[in-house]
Amino acid sequence: MRLTVIGCSGSMSGRFSAASAYLLQADGEDEDGRLRTYSAVLDFGPGAMGQLLNYLDPADLDAMVLSHLHTDHCADIIGMQVYRRWLPGGPLARIPVYSPGDGQYRTRQLGGDPDEETYEGEFEFKQIGPGDVVEIGPMKLEAFAADHTVPCVGLRVSGPSDLGPGNATLGYTGDTDLCDTEVEMARGVDLLLSECAFEDGRDSVRGVHMTGSRAGELAQRAGAARLLLTHLQPWTDPEAVRRSAERVYEGPVRAVLPGEEHRV
Repeated sequence: MRLTVIGCSGSMSGRFSAASAYLLQADGEDEDGRLRTYSAVLDFGPGAMGQLLNYLDPADLDAMVLSHLHTDHCADIIGMQVYRRWLPGGPLARIPVYSPGDGQYRTRQLGGDPDEETYEGEFEFKQIGPGDVVEIGPMKLEAFAADHTVPCVGLRVSGPSDLGPGNATLGYTGDTDLCDTEVEMARGVDLLLSECAFEDGRDSVRGVHMTGSRAGELAQRAGAARLLLTHLQPWTDPEAVRRSAERVYEGPVRAVLPGEEHRV
C-alpha cells in the first residue's frame, strides 16, 4: 500500500497545504484477474480537489472515505461532484462515498443545492460506523469509534505490502482525542497516521483533538511501528508537537508534509 499526503493542514487549509486529504493506493487483481491500482481518498477537505489532480486522474478514483463530516474533512466533495458531472467527455463513473452520518445531506449543504439534488450520477452514499468493514479492491478498512465532537471514525487498513510479500496495516485516527478504541484501531500497525492539532501546554480542552504527547502515547500503547503526525493547524509548530510525541513514543516519528508518499 501507498499513502500520499494530498493535504495535512488542520481545521482549515494552510499557507502551503490543503486541509486533510490522503490518497491510499494498492495494487491488486480486478474481477477479470488483471492487475490494476486501486485508489481511495481518506478525507477530502478544502483545497484537496486541486491538489489531487497532481497525483491522480479522478476517473481512476475508486472510492471516498470520510472519517467525519466536519467541513475541514469533506468540503471538496463538491469539487469532486462538479468534476465528475461536468468534465468534457464525461460524466465519470459513479463511486461510493463512505461516512458516518448522512453524507448526501451534508454534500447538499456544502453545495447549496435544492432538496431534489441527489448526486446519484456521481456518488453512492453509504453510512459507516464502528465495527463496519469496507473493502476497496485488495484493501480492507475497519472503522473504530473516535472521541470527537461529532460522529467520527478511525480507520484500520490492511492490504498488500508495498515493501515486500504479505500484507501490511495502516491506521488513521480521523479527528479524535486519545481513547481506548483508537488504541485498538492502531494495535500493531506498520504505520500510524495520527491527527495532532493541539500543543501540550497550550491547549487544555479534551474530547476534540490530540496533542503531541497523546499521539505519542497512542502509538506507544498500540505498538505502532511508525508514527506520522498530521492535521496540524496553521498556528501549530510541527517541531513542538514532534518533540512532545518523541518524549513518549520510542519509535520513529515525524510531521508529514504535502506531497509525501509513504510506502507501507
